[in-house]
Amino acid sequence: MTDSCKGQCADKVEANMASLSVKNTQLNGGFVSQFLIPKMDCPSEEQMIRMALDDLEPAVALEFDTPHRKLKVFHDNNLVAIQSRIESLGLGAALEHTQNIDSSALSQAIASAEAVNQKEAGILKWLLAINAIMFGIEIIVGWYAQSTGLIADSLDMFADAAVYGLALYAVGHSARMKLRAAHFSGWLQMILALGALSEVVRRFMFGSEPISELMMSFGLVALIANSLCLVLINKQKDSGAHMKASWIFSANDVIANLGLIVAGLLVALTGSRYPDLVIGFLISLIVLNGARRILQLKS
Repeated sequence: MTDSCKGQCADKVEANMASLSVKNTQLNGGFVSQFLIPKMDCPSEEQMIRMALDDLEPAVALEFDTPHRKLKVFHDNNLVAIQSRIESLGLGAALEHTQNIDSSALSQAIASAEAVNQKEAGILKWLLAINAIMFGIEIIVGWYAQSTGLIADSLDMFADAAVYGLALYAVGHSARMKLRAAHFSGWLQMILALGALSEVVRRFMFGSEPISELMMSFGLVALIANSLCLVLINKQKDSGAHMKASWIFSANDVIANLGLIVAGLLVALTGSRYPDLVIGFLISLIVLNGARRILQLKS
């Protein structure tokens, strides 16, 4: 198990115990089967299992206990198909036991899955609103202040708003749909980052006079907004590729906002436009790197 996997799993001890994945809410089963999966030590293995069982009929509900390498599957009379698909993933899965359960236990599994989806949707609505508002503010102030840093950050906010809208659509959909939403957002992020880079080049060639006070003050506002986004999404960042993508974007934004504030201070102290151009360039690179990480997400 890699160090990064250890860190992810340590953060997920409580979340995994309650994490449920369900393809749809129509379960007709009366069984719960527990599997021991020795090689399931990261969220990526969870996603592999979700993908393997995603189109299974009748549908199943999954309860992960990653720290203990356990998986409970709530299902109908289709255990043979379930076991075959899980074992085919090469994670060393072994069926420990199967037992009958009543309809109330199945209903509870469905309710838990729906609760997770509703929580994700609530968080994403807040993130979408925060980023959409900040995009409108920063793009206007950026043009007025002639700041490539603010313009780049506003485009990043726009991309994030689109990401959260896509992720909101993905909530409750299959793992494949969530992955497609994450990848689409990654391509969007890359396109806007290239647009911000072109603006840096244009202002480098034709000149600009950035207003440092506006850079620092609105950089601080953006930092507060993105820090709030990061706090909101942190506990849900490993519940699917769409949420992981949203967390990556918010983490990148916090770093970029700190750089924007420093650049504004340097513009004020030196009277030079180059710190603004440099931070605009760096933010664009950060956005490009975030897009690269998103596009590397696998099921």
